Amino acid sequence: MRQVILYPGDDGFFVAECPSLPGCISQGATRESAISNIKEAIALYVEALQEDGLPVPEEKFETLLLAV
Repeated sequence: MRQVILYPGDDGFFVAECPSLPGCISQGATRESAISNIKEAIALYVEALQEDGLPVPEEKFETLLLAV
């Protein structure tokens, strides 16, 4: 399980990033495609770390929604 931040990008695409995996960012024309793409990016990121014998960072982020 990984937390993902999803937000609209400047180019009209949705951006999805996984803060616990530095540099693991993807995008898509729709929310659904951005979510699908980040799932694939996370899987490939973790696979690459494992293949290189590197530790996979634990999920340690907590998100809050604040009204200001």
